[in-house]
Amino acid sequence: MNRRFNIALVSFSTVLVGALLVGAVMGRGATSEDPYKHIAVFTEVLSRIKSDYVEEPDLKGVTMGAVNGLLEAVDPYASYLSADQFKQYQKQKDQKRADTGLILSKRFGYIGVVDSIPGSPAAKAGLNTGDMIESIKGVATRDMPLAYAELLLKGDAGSSVDLTVLRTRKPESQKVTLTRANVKFPAVQSKLLPDQTGHVALQSLEPSKVKEVASAIESLEKQGAKRLVLDVRSCAYGAPEDGLALANLFLDKGLMGYLQGQRVTKQNFDAAPAKQVTKLPVVVVTNRGTAAGAEVAAAALLDLKRAEVVGERTYGDAAMRKAITLDDGSALILAVAKYYSPSGISIQDKAVTPSVVMADAPEPTDSDDDTAAPEPVETKPRTGEDPLLKKAIDVLINGVPKTAAKSAEPPKK
Repeated sequence: MNRRFNIALVSFSTVLVGALLVGAVMGRGATSEDPYKHIAVFTEVLSRIKSDYVEEPDLKGVTMGAVNGLLEAVDPYASYLSADQFKQYQKQKDQKRADTGLILSKRFGYIGVVDSIPGSPAAKAGLNTGDMIESIKGVATRDMPLAYAELLLKGDAGSSVDLTVLRTRKPESQKVTLTRANVKFPAVQSKLLPDQTGHVALQSLEPSKVKEVASAIESLEKQGAKRLVLDVRSCAYGAPEDGLALANLFLDKGLMGYLQGQRVTKQNFDAAPAKQVTKLPVVVVTNRGTAAGAEVAAAALLDLKRAEVVGERTYGDAAMRKAITLDDGSALILAVAKYYSPSGISIQDKAVTPSVVMADAPEPTDSDDDTAAPEPVETKPRTGEDPLLKKAIDVLINGVPKTAAKSAEPPKK
């Protein structure tokens, strides 16, 4: 091996050792397996790439790909930032800048869309759960750190950013230009439906939204509501602690969930009786765009048998993350603890499976022209014609169908 390759090999191994040790200490629990055995496999693979690959490999690209792949396997929201990227991240992370409204994670090495905030530039352009971002500003997102992708999307209001997007039902990628804006979160929507059913829908969950939901529930009860539907479809923005506060509106006792990591002491979250605002029967409606705080709330209400959950399996994102600086000034942004449902299920790993599984209404059919821009998404509140909402009301009135209840039961050991 030449000197350049030996240096690269040592650097590659050092990065992997550091990443593996961080993962061993902070990620998935203690293990008796020797992590250095895995390093030997990586170094041998790299050696084979050097000696047998069809052409001279880009060792920097190989190293970054390996590190990002390792992080994605542990935490799809993790990032490895170079020293320069981390300086930029620290400088801008607390600045209030215009944005596109995209909520992102890593998928298959690329940047994936969890959902887009209703009314945001991304939502108006039709970007939705499951779409893949192939490039941002002409830079391929393959092995791009998630935190860096989020930085690239921010900028001055009125400025534009070019994306290449792979839509869920189109074989060819599309070019999309988004104009950055100061994103405003939609207000909580509430309405009294027939059969004395109150419908409360929220599509984001910042702290102020919990108070809005409480006010909406109180108003609906005054209007004569005897049962409630809590609709958290496409509610992907919101901290887990706000999800716990949302769940507490419906609970007067019980463990709503807990937070735990290898270096984070287990923290239980018990319902505070004084924070309960209603005892009415409730059904929660979810879809694949339900994430973070909203799925923490859904898990708590389902596990404590306070509510049934109707809809699609949620996305899976509930963790405490922190930036861990490395010796060379680079950093890992990594989950150091995860939120668990009352029954002990990791929400990030397993998400929330409804007690009544049912697909959400399909997206509008895309144009036959593969080069056409995505159709704008309607952001108005859903109506009573929505099949999932109808099913939720049916469950409130008639209970969970026996077949659905049976299929939702965990397998017997």
